[in-house]
Amino acid sequence: MDLFSRSWAALLAAVAETPDEDFAEPSGCAGWLVQDLVCHLVIDAQDVLITLATPADSEPMRDAVSYWEVSDEPPTGEDDLDALIVRLAAAYREPRLLKFHLDDVGSAAGRAARLADPATRVATRDIVLSAGDFLAAYVLEWTLHHLDLVAHLPHIDGPAADSLARTRQILEERTGEKFPESFSDTDALLVGTGRREATDAEKAALGDLAAKLPFVIG
Repeated sequence: MDLFSRSWAALLAAVAETPDEDFAEPSGCAGWLVQDLVCHLVIDAQDVLITLATPADSEPMRDAVSYWEVSDEPPTGEDDLDALIVRLAAAYREPRLLKFHLDDVGSAAGRAARLADPATRVATRDIVLSAGDFLAAYVLEWTLHHLDLVAHLPHIDGPAADSLARTRQILEERTGEKFPESFSDTDALLVGTGRREATDAEKAALGDLAAKLPFVIG
């Protein structure tokens, strides 16, 4: 729960510090500019609010690790939902309006998370899990998108070390694979999820794992 709050607060702060002109720069998400990514974060914040307000009576079906689906098809930014995000982002016209909306909805999501009983069962995507596990799962979402935000903006602070370490742990547990110890948490996440190509040296260190990449988490 605490790591959710810290990783989300760090991501909101990074967006707030992003100069308006950088909203037109590419993000680490295929086909999305920074403004598109920030618009997606508004939707994510809404998802947190909706899920925490959707109690469930049945037994939990998944936990913080198994919540995520894994595929080997990287997003192209061209499917219907991705295209909708681009249109929504463009409708804001000015970055300050998008920043305001994210701060407004994002702050509410942060407050709701702090007030949530971690043992409460909630429902989302036809899945039932505890509120604590749902919020713990979202550390991965915040951390990967924080990396996406700063992919081409080295002057903006990236995610904290504890968020990176926990996200790597979730990725490894969910896929049943271990990345070489020589990989930093950031490199394991970027290469592991297909956000960048592995170098020749990294491919050699990965061994047979290189042929299984990327792990697309969603």
